[in-house]
Amino acid sequence: MAAKAVSEEEIKSGGVAVDRLRSLVERIERLEEERKALGSDIKDIYAEAKSAGFDPKVLKQLIRIRKQEAAEVEEQETMLDIYRRALGM
Repeated sequence: MAAKAVSEEEIKSGGVAVDRLRSLVERIERLEEERKALGSDIKDIYAEAKSAGFDPKVLKQLIRIRKQEAAEVEEQETMLDIYRRALGM
């Protein structure tokens, strides 16, 4: 079995592949910035919706529901209805 060649840089950095580490960290930082920008864009859309007379809380519920499977939504609505009737609502 051939031994892996270790670069001079890896030896100086305690065996850490510095270039690979730097690349990973920079990619994560870029994605974090993109996430921050997207979050700001989403916040702006909710503000726009609110100014148009829509309730942002209800919009968030709708978005959450749309992510679910139809059967799961139906089951939750059935259980909610059962609980409401049990409480006389």
